[in-house]
Amino acid sequence: MPADDAFDRYDDTAAERLVVEPPKRVDAPVRTPYERDRARVVHAASSRRLAAKTQVVGPQSDDFVRNRLTHSLEVAQVARDLSRALGSQPDVAETAALAHDLGHPPFGHNGERALADVSHACGGFEGNAQTLRLLTRLEAKTFTEGPDGRSVGLNLTRATLDACTKYPWERASEGPDALKFGVYADDRPVFDWMRVDAPARRQCLEAQVMDLADDVAYSVHDVEDGIVAGRLDLTALDRPAVWDTLRAWYLPGARDADLDLVLDGLCAVGSWPTASYDGSRRHLAALKNLTSDLIGRFCGDVQQATFAAGDGPFVRYRASLVLPERTLLEIAVLKGIAAHYVMQAVDRVAALEHQRELLTELVAVLCDRGPDALDRPYADDWRAAADDAARLRVVVDQVASLTDASAVARHDRLTAT
Repeated sequence: MPADDAFDRYDDTAAERLVVEPPKRVDAPVRTPYERDRARVVHAASSRRLAAKTQVVGPQSDDFVRNRLTHSLEVAQVARDLSRALGSQPDVAETAALAHDLGHPPFGHNGERALADVSHACGGFEGNAQTLRLLTRLEAKTFTEGPDGRSVGLNLTRATLDACTKYPWERASEGPDALKFGVYADDRPVFDWMRVDAPARRQCLEAQVMDLADDVAYSVHDVEDGIVAGRLDLTALDRPAVWDTLRAWYLPGARDADLDLVLDGLCAVGSWPTASYDGSRRHLAALKNLTSDLIGRFCGDVQQATFAAGDGPFVRYRASLVLPERTLLEIAVLKGIAAHYVMQAVDRVAALEHQRELLTELVAVLCDRGPDALDRPYADDWRAAADDAARLRVVVDQVASLTDASAVARHDRLTAT
């Protein structure tokens, strides 16, 4: 469906911004509000920093492995294609995909766990909630009017911000030990503006597309990275061990027999390898064909199931994605393979522990040193903070903004004796 037709399916409320912006100069290129959103995320400093943040293994460890930026670009491609096929606005889904990991701290999910552990006093830490905070506060582009105006971040449209929200609820609604939530308490006003008239706790269709594209991309690409790194061989999988890992990480109730059937189905894909990877161009090409076939399989099955469930239109809250059970299990099997052979590999355990200790110590020393040890924007936030909890949130914002290398360098500099 042409993009113009998709654009017409979004009303004026979807295109609203927190701060009304003046018209662009008459000789400027004509772009939709959602195309402007995409450009703002592409040009954001937070996007550039993703190139030096861990996806699965550190970006400094190998030239081939994905970092957070390359992963986000791949998610964006999947999201755009699926959105266009469904007839929704592809720029909204693509921008959400480009932005979905902006809030991730150094060292990926491992760093996220470390910051969650040290931030209970200020409401916890969650990468998706941090993404909303970046887009609406920390990534400076637009301010409210007046000398005392406040930052509203990139001032994205309501539809795009909503599409970036993977978990549309606050931690308080889940309990103090909640691991997944999409907004911190002091960002609740912008969240409420964004979610006006939205069904409680429901992702919009474009957020569902982003979420699926993320799952598809990292399930397939983490396996690809693991193969090239020599950590796993799809022709010699230890199924019982992989299934134990899959249950521990993702699907506690999954049965061996069901998982065996699902893997057998994946093995029947024509490009599934029949020989161990040898690093040759022929095997590299075959591996790329496998990733392409798997992504097409997953997205095609979801598209067909979604069309079969209703007539649409497939935008905002007027429809939902339908994920077939087989597709969910196939994605989970790939995740389980990567988790078993890559994420929980023995040689990574010590490194992961060191990363968590480093971030914990860095938060502590920054809290002790205060604004003199913070970058100027965060030093200003520290001085404006009302209490210790607010100051802790500032420190967490600062640490989350760092790349892997800059976190190590700052920790070493501040803890040197």
